[in-house]
Amino acid sequence: MKILAGEPRPFGATFDGEGTNFALFSAHATAVELCLYDSAGEHEVARLTLPERTHDIWHGYVPGVRPGTCYGYRVHGPFEPHAGHRFNPHKLLLDPYAPHLTGRFSWHDAHFAYPRNDAAQDLAFDTRDNAPWVPKAVVCEQGDWCNNALNPLVPWRKAVIYETHVRGFTLRHPEVPESLRGTFAGLSQPAVISYLKALGITTVELLPVHAFIDEYHLFEKGLSNYWGYNTLSFFAPHPAYMSGSDADEFRQMVDRFHQAGLEVILDVVFNHSCEGNHLGPTLSFRGIDNLSYYQLLPSDRRFYVNDTGCGNTLNIRHPRVMQLVTDSLRYWAGSMGVDGFRFDLATVLGRTEHGFDSAATFFQVVSQDPLLSSCKLIAEPWDVGPGGYQLGRFPANWSEWNDRYRDTVRRYWRGDSGQLPELARRLHGSGDVFEHAGRRPRASINFVTSHDGFTLRDLVSYNRRHNEANGEDNNDGHRENYSNNQGIEGPSHDPAVAALRLRLQRNFLATLAVSQGVPMLLAGDERGRSQQGNNNAYCQDNELNWMNWDDSDRSAAELVAFTRKLLDLRQRFPVLQAFEYRHRPSDPYDNGIQWLNGDGRLMRDEHWHEHRNQLLGYLLTEKPDDNTGESRCLLVIFNAAREEHSFNLPAIATSGWRLVVDTADPDAASGAEAPCLLAPVTVMLAPCSLQILTNCTIDAAPAPVPPSP
Repeated sequence: MKILAGEPRPFGATFDGEGTNFALFSAHATAVELCLYDSAGEHEVARLTLPERTHDIWHGYVPGVRPGTCYGYRVHGPFEPHAGHRFNPHKLLLDPYAPHLTGRFSWHDAHFAYPRNDAAQDLAFDTRDNAPWVPKAVVCEQGDWCNNALNPLVPWRKAVIYETHVRGFTLRHPEVPESLRGTFAGLSQPAVISYLKALGITTVELLPVHAFIDEYHLFEKGLSNYWGYNTLSFFAPHPAYMSGSDADEFRQMVDRFHQAGLEVILDVVFNHSCEGNHLGPTLSFRGIDNLSYYQLLPSDRRFYVNDTGCGNTLNIRHPRVMQLVTDSLRYWAGSMGVDGFRFDLATVLGRTEHGFDSAATFFQVVSQDPLLSSCKLIAEPWDVGPGGYQLGRFPANWSEWNDRYRDTVRRYWRGDSGQLPELARRLHGSGDVFEHAGRRPRASINFVTSHDGFTLRDLVSYNRRHNEANGEDNNDGHRENYSNNQGIEGPSHDPAVAALRLRLQRNFLATLAVSQGVPMLLAGDERGRSQQGNNNAYCQDNELNWMNWDDSDRSAAELVAFTRKLLDLRQRFPVLQAFEYRHRPSDPYDNGIQWLNGDGRLMRDEHWHEHRNQLLGYLLTEKPDDNTGESRCLLVIFNAAREEHSFNLPAIATSGWRLVVDTADPDAASGAEAPCLLAPVTVMLAPCSLQILTNCTIDAAPAPVPPSP
C-alpha cells in the first residue's frame, strides 16, 4: 500500500472517490504514523508514515482507501513532561476530526503513557500498546450540507426548552421498540415526538451527545459517566447512542424533529477533554500535541490549568484549537442540522490573558460566521477559575442560564423573607442583569431545575442532598439547594404533605410559565420524577435518572396536564413573549408590567421593604384593542405565605376577570367556564399558592397530552 503527499486540508480523513486524504495538526511532533485497520477496527492492515508537513499539518493521500476503513495515529516526538511534551508512539490516538467511531472504549493501564505503578508517575515512560482497547476512527463519505440553522424554526420569544437525555428519556418508554431504546433512533420515534409536541415544547436540549468515556475513578467504583461531560471526540456521536452502524442516525433524528416543528440544541463541552490532569490517559490531544491543545502552568508545564475542575482546560486561544471547536460547531449545525448549542462552563471560551472578555476572539469568530451566528447560542456563564462567574456579561446575541432566577424563585416559594424585590426582577426577565448591555429578555434562560441539582419533586421533598450512591461520602453536589421538605425528609404518606408538595411543584411550573425570558424545563419534572434526593446524579445510569412512563400514579398524569395548560397559556398570550423589556408606561395600564399590592393598587416603596410580605400581584397588559378600547390583561397573584391571603382585583377589566389557573385547586372551573368577577371584588388565595386571571375570553382547552401506555 503506497502513500502520496496529499493535501493539508481539510483536516481529518477525506474520501474523494478513489482514495482518502489524511491531515493532522501537530506543531511539535517529529513524525506521524497512520495505522489502518480492517472494517471491524480489530486488525491493523498497514502502517504508513505521513510524508508531508505543511504549516505544522501532517498529511498524506492513500489510494484505494474507502469509506468504512478504520484508522488511528501514532505520533512521535519528545517525551518531556516538564516542557509540556507527552509524545508516546506506543499509544494509538484518535483523530480529533473523526465523525464516526467503531469499537467501544475499555479501561486498561495501557492507556496511560506512564507505568501507573512507577514511583515517578507521569515522568516515567510506558511502552505498552493500547490499540485493542480504544475505538477507531472511520473513514466516511462526504455528507450533505444543511442550512436549517440559517432559518430558526422557533423565534426566541416563543421558545420553550426541554432539557433531556437521549438514553434516560427513552430507555423505559413502552412505545419505543426495545432495540431502539436509549438511542437517537429511539428518541425520534413518533410516540416521543407526539408527547413533546402535545406538552408544548418547542426546543429539545440534549445533554452531551459527543462521544465520551467514563472517568477512571468511576470505572474503579463500578459507576459510569451518565451525563456525558467527558468528551473524547467533538465530531463523532456517542457510539452507545447509535442503534446500529448507520452514521446518519443522528441526522435522521434531527430531520424527524424538524418535520414536527421541533428544534434540537446540543449541550457541548469545549472547555476540557476526557484526558484529565497530568495523571490521565493519553487518547488523542495529549499524544498529538499536548503543548498546543491544553493550557499548561507556565511555571511547570507538567501540570495543567484547571479552570474547569475536570483536570485540564482546552487552549481555546490557540488558532488550531479554536479552529477545531468552530469546525465542530459548523459540522453539527451545517451537516447534522442542529439549531443551536448550550456551552458548558462557557466562561472558559472567553478567557484571555487578562481575564474574561465578551469581545474575546472566539465570540468574534462565532459572531461573524453566517451559519453559527444564526444558531441559538446559550452560555453556562461560569467556570471554577478566577473570576469565573460572568452572568450577564456574554455577547448580545447569546442567551445565558440564569441561576439568579433559579435561586430567587426557589427562595421565594420556600418562604424566605424579603424576596419580593428580587422576585419582581426575575419575573421581569432580569433586566437588571442583561438590559444594561442593550440585550433583550431572551438573554435570560429561566429555569428552576436542571440536570445539575434536585429535580422539581425532590426540591420540595428534601432539605439536604443524599448522594451516598455516588461513592464520595455525600460530599459532592451543591450544599445549598434552597429546598424545603415540608417537614418530612423524603417520601411521605401523609396526605397533607403530599398535597402541599404537589401544589408547590405547580407553583414553580406556573412561575416559570409567566416569567419574561425563555423557560427551560428539566425532563420529568412535569411527571414528578424523583432522584431520591441525589442532587449530583451524573454517575447514575439507573432508575434514578431514567424517565418513568408509568401513569398509574394519578398525580403524575395530573401534573403533565397542568404543565400542558401552562405552556399553552404562554403561547396564547403574546404579553408573556416579550421581545423587549417592558417598563412602567405613561398610561399605567398600556402595554406594560405593573406590580400590585394586596389592595389591588400599585406597589409603593414601603411595600417592597416589608420583609414579611409574601403577596404580590403581577399585571401584564397589551395595547388597547382598536375596537373595544380595552387592554388585554393577565394578572398573576403570588402568595408564598403559609396562611391564606386576600387580594383585591384591580378595576381595570370592565368585562370582568376570569380565573385561568389556581395552583391550590387545579380542578376548579377555569377559562370560559369560570365565573366572571367584576371589580371591586376580593379573591382569596390559599397558603403557598398562585392564581392567574385574565379579562379576555379563553378559547376551548388545549388538546390533552396523549397518555402513556
